[in-house]
Amino acid sequence: MKKTGFILAGLGLLSYFLYKQNNDIMITNYTYIANKIPHVFEGMRVVHLSDLHNKSFKENQQYLLSKINKAHPDVVFITGDIVDSRRYDDKPSLLLINELTKKWPVYYVTGNHECNSNHFHQLETLMKQAGVHVLRNQTKVFTKRNEKIYISGIDDPSFAIHFPDSDTELFTENSLQIAQKNIELNKSFRILLAHRPELMHLYAKHSFDIVFTGHAHGGQIRIPFIGGLIAPHQGFFPKYTAGVHKKNKTSMVINRGLGNSLFPFRIFNRPEVVVLTLKSRLWNDFQFLNE
Repeated sequence: MKKTGFILAGLGLLSYFLYKQNNDIMITNYTYIANKIPHVFEGMRVVHLSDLHNKSFKENQQYLLSKINKAHPDVVFITGDIVDSRRYDDKPSLLLINELTKKWPVYYVTGNHECNSNHFHQLETLMKQAGVHVLRNQTKVFTKRNEKIYISGIDDPSFAIHFPDSDTELFTENSLQIAQKNIELNKSFRILLAHRPELMHLYAKHSFDIVFTGHAHGGQIRIPFIGGLIAPHQGFFPKYTAGVHKKNKTSMVINRGLGNSLFPFRIFNRPEVVVLTLKSRLWNDFQFLNE
């Protein structure tokens, strides 16, 4: 009987641990300081979401929305996989989207699961009807008091399967070139939304100031002092799973994501909402601070 009690207690603790790891949202705060940021955007706050995969955080997404509300964002970025192609259900995603667009401008790019779901065109239509800026190899201008920053977004390379040449890097390079037509490349502060972090070298080649990505799910299982265990398109012990990475003058923010897909659990890798604050300064080039 005593042994059975220990087993039941152990299972209870394990269940509680897994529940917290997969449902207790973590807020990660960053500050980006750069002299390219127009002064009118001083203090602008970005909320970055990724990889929802149909997940609901309490009834009507109230827990997730409460976290976002407390961040007081000026804009919301979503970097793909808002649905899951293996068990398609757009209701949790659209419920979240409809609440977000009531308060803030929302910018979104596709992930591989949107491409593979066979329902993307319907989802895209509903998102646009809700007021989402769906960026498919294009750029929008975010304007404030006659000053502007550019927000570009590219399709996930999974869409390359619909083209004769399905080379991931070639498709992404082409997408980046299309998205940047008619942009003042040398002067403007430029943001890129993309799904895949492993293509950092291409984003840096185009000298974006900040790139927001997801896709890696934080490595799914994070090993203390080592990092993520496995990520799609990177394999075991991947390089790009979380945090900020820099190459040349480009900084990439990787969101660990909110939901799960093939593997149902996160371990030492809680769901994440990223909050980034922009600061305009005259005396430095750029600097990223983790708060």
